[in-house]
Amino acid sequence: MNRLRVEQLRTCINPPLTFQVEAGACVTLQGPSGCGKSLLLRALVDLDPNEGEVWLGERARNTTPPTEWRRALGYLAPESRWWLDRVGEHFSHQGETISALFTELGLPTEALDWQVARLSSGERQRCALARMLAVEPCGLLLDEPTANLDPASTQLVERLVMAYIKHHNAPLLWVSHDPEQVQRLAGRALHFNAEGSLQEGPLS
Repeated sequence: MNRLRVEQLRTCINPPLTFQVEAGACVTLQGPSGCGKSLLLRALVDLDPNEGEVWLGERARNTTPPTEWRRALGYLAPESRWWLDRVGEHFSHQGETISALFTELGLPTEALDWQVARLSSGERQRCALARMLAVEPCGLLLDEPTANLDPASTQLVERLVMAYIKHHNAPLLWVSHDPEQVQRLAGRALHFNAEGSLQEGPLS
């Protein structure tokens, strides 16, 4: 089981946080700007200083090499980073899996040959999602993945991601400010309160 389990995880602005996301489930993370949502996701993949323990199934973060951990627990930032000129250069291989991901996200397969600079913000985010899913992570952390997308593209992303977690039995923690999206996707919702702690909240 690929359950995501977090024990006493402390960031620079939050008290120790303990929660879990079941395998194959979508849990949304909500709260006002600056409460620590993005910081929490970055801490889970060990990109920022933090204390505490995180498990993905039987795999413990503290005993897993960082590159292996970040491959297993896929993280999509609000603004994706690109370090090479062409889109396709960011994929370790290009085959039917990549073509299928692009098609499901409403992207032409020719986009693999495009310059990254040519991409719109929405295209860039969808390409980044395809890049992350192509390595088949065991769990997903998505930080407002549809914030820059139109309704049609948002629907494509939601459909692909939900199908992915069901097929791979992967836990999903999704930061969203869209109440309607939360109601569509989430089985549970976690809310940051005024003290910076997490509590179960309504799906809204």
